[in-house]
Amino acid sequence: WLRRTTHYLFIVVVAVNSTLLTINAGDYIFYTDWAWTSFVVFSISQSTMLVVGAIYYMLFTGVPGTATYYATIMTIYTWVAKGAWFALGYPYDFIVVPVWIPSAMLLDLSYWATRRNKHAAILIGGTLVGISLPVFNMINLLLVKDPLEMAFKYPRPTLPPYMTPIEPQVGKFYNSPVALGAGAGAVLSVPIAALGAKLNTW
Repeated sequence: WLRRTTHYLFIVVVAVNSTLLTINAGDYIFYTDWAWTSFVVFSISQSTMLVVGAIYYMLFTGVPGTATYYATIMTIYTWVAKGAWFALGYPYDFIVVPVWIPSAMLLDLSYWATRRNKHAAILIGGTLVGISLPVFNMINLLLVKDPLEMAFKYPRPTLPPYMTPIEPQVGKFYNSPVALGAGAGAVLSVPIAALGAKLNTW
């Protein structure tokens, strides 16, 4: 009984610590007024921390599925934050909840498919997360209606002065296909380059 309780307690502790790790990695949430500008930072930091936290988590538990559990905790945490802002009078779309779960499922799948090989999980799963997380979240952000209206109508009290939009022309960057393509290309090139370097060593 004590052994089982300790095991479950450890799972909870690791999940909490992994969540804190992800939150402190940078932007862990999409505020509509600054969503596209933080997209690249979010993609790099969150894909990295999702892999680091999940691999750390899986190696201790040894159970495929723990990455998805970890991503679910992050999703719930973000929905709580969304609800808090909504309670303060901000619109429902003011916060866009990031998509972690599908990428975490791919990481779990790679861990399971490689028979719990941690190096394969890091290489294959990490690459899958690095590629899929930006794509899923780009689609997620494209579904939000008129982020510029949110930015000017509902400025955040905690937003630093240098991040506050001044002229409407600044917003043209948000919906620019060139900017989106450049950001996506920068993010996707990282795992692809890493995979290419690894294949070269083989």
